Amino acid sequence: MRGCDISTSSVVQYHLDILEREGHIHRDPQVFRSIRLNAEPAKTCSVPLMGTIAAGKPLPVPGSDAWHAAPESMLSVAQSIVRGRKDIYALKVKGTSMIDALIDDGDVVLVEQTRVIADGDMAAVWLKNQQEVTLKRVYRESGRVRLQPANRQMKPFYEPVDNVEIQGRVVGVIRNVG
Repeated sequence: MRGCDISTSSVVQYHLDILEREGHIHRDPQVFRSIRLNAEPAKTCSVPLMGTIAAGKPLPVPGSDAWHAAPESMLSVAQSIVRGRKDIYALKVKGTSMIDALIDDGDVVLVEQTRVIADGDMAAVWLKNQQEVTLKRVYRESGRVRLQPANRQMKPFYEPVDNVEIQGRVVGVIRNVG
């Protein structure tokens, strides 16, 4: 009522009856205030879930003997999220260093495989010497790279340029609300 500036519940009921009759919504008579949209299902595509990425202290990357190029599973995501991009993969987030960017522990980030990003982009970053991977905002500074968490309680850390390899840019997030 408030959102549509309608003064009485009977007028709301009238409009809901029309929407249901025209097939735009479905209401379950057994469930109080249940409304479901009858929209065409979104077109989806499959994205490989390739593992876990740290959003906090970087995680070690498995050795070559334990590494599998095959995905852990395939995720079905709306094509509108991928927006025609190629080479998209998914990583499950472990940690809370990106919480102010609305990426929490257990969420899944969609990453576009690329080695080129702009300063401030959120990226999957491989630290060569440490053999670890992390999710951070990346800034190039004189002779070093600043890896910036999106969490006011965490400080950035700095790495030499030759120790940082960009694995991909974050292009979407699937929230874990459970």
